[in-house]
Amino acid sequence: MPLTDAPLGHSVAYPSKYDASLLFPIPRAENRAALGLNSLPALPGTALPFHGTDIWNAYELSWLDPKGKPRIAMASFRVPADSPNIIESKSFKLYLNSFNQTRLANAQALRERLETDLSAAAGAAIEMDFILPQRFDTLRIVELDGITLDKLDVDIDRYDPAPELLRCAAGEIVEETLVSRLLKSNCPVTGQPDWGSVQIAYRGRPIDRAALLKYIISFRQHAEFHEHCVERIFCDLMRACQPEQLAVYARYTRRGGLDINPWRSNGAGPAPADVRTARQ
Repeated sequence: MPLTDAPLGHSVAYPSKYDASLLFPIPRAENRAALGLNSLPALPGTALPFHGTDIWNAYELSWLDPKGKPRIAMASFRVPADSPNIIESKSFKLYLNSFNQTRLANAQALRERLETDLSAAAGAAIEMDFILPQRFDTLRIVELDGITLDKLDVDIDRYDPAPELLRCAAGEIVEETLVSRLLKSNCPVTGQPDWGSVQIAYRGRPIDRAALLKYIISFRQHAEFHEHCVERIFCDLMRACQPEQLAVYARYTRRGGLDINPWRSNGAGPAPADVRTARQ
C-alpha cells in the first residue's frame, strides 16, 4: 500500500479492541535505492554497507488482566536494520493502544502477541524488553557520550541536507566520538518537527568539526523518517571522508508515547545501550 494509505496524517478513531492489522509496514528499499547504497562497500554476507538496529521505546502500554483490572508497562523493541520494512509510527501507536481494553492472561501473553505481530510487520524477528513497574526506578537518563560540537561558532543558511559541506581536516588517523543535540528533521507526511541528538563515532582522517556541525544543522527543514535520516548521514560521511570505521546513532524525542532511535555501523562493536537522554 502507498504511504498515503497509512494512518499518519489522517484523523482516525482509536481502536477499542486488539487489532494486529493496524500495523502499517513501509519497505526500506525505496529510500535505500535513492541513497545509492550500491556505491558503498558492502559488509561481508550482506548487500548493505552497514548493520544496525532501530530501538523503539513505548511509554504508554496498558492492557486488562482477566478480572478487567488495568495493567501498565513500558517496552523496548529492537528492529534489525536488515529487516525489509520499518513500521509507520502512528500505526505502531494505534496498535499498542488496541490493547487498552483487551483482557490477557498475563504479561507474558502480551509479550508473545507483540513479538509475533511486530516481527510479521517488519519481516524479521524483533527483540523486546518488557519493563514492568517494579523496574521503573532502575531506568536512567544519560546524555550521549562524546565531544560536543554545539559550542562551535558557525555561519550557515542551508537547511536541506548538504553533504558537500563535509570535509576532512589534515592530520593523522584518529578515533573519536562527536555529538550534537542540534539535529532536527520533519515528518515527510505531516511536516511535524522531529527533534534529535546524534552521535558519530569513527576511526579515520579527522572530520572537520565545524563542517560536520553545519551538515547536521542542514537537516533542519528536511522531510524524512528517522531511520532514513540516519542512513543518509552514514552514507554521506562514508563518501565524503571514507573512515575505516563509522557508527551513527540518533536519539529522537518521543511522539505519541514512542521514541525511535536508529543506529548504523560498519564496525564490529555491539549495539548501543538503550538509555534515555534528558529530552526524551
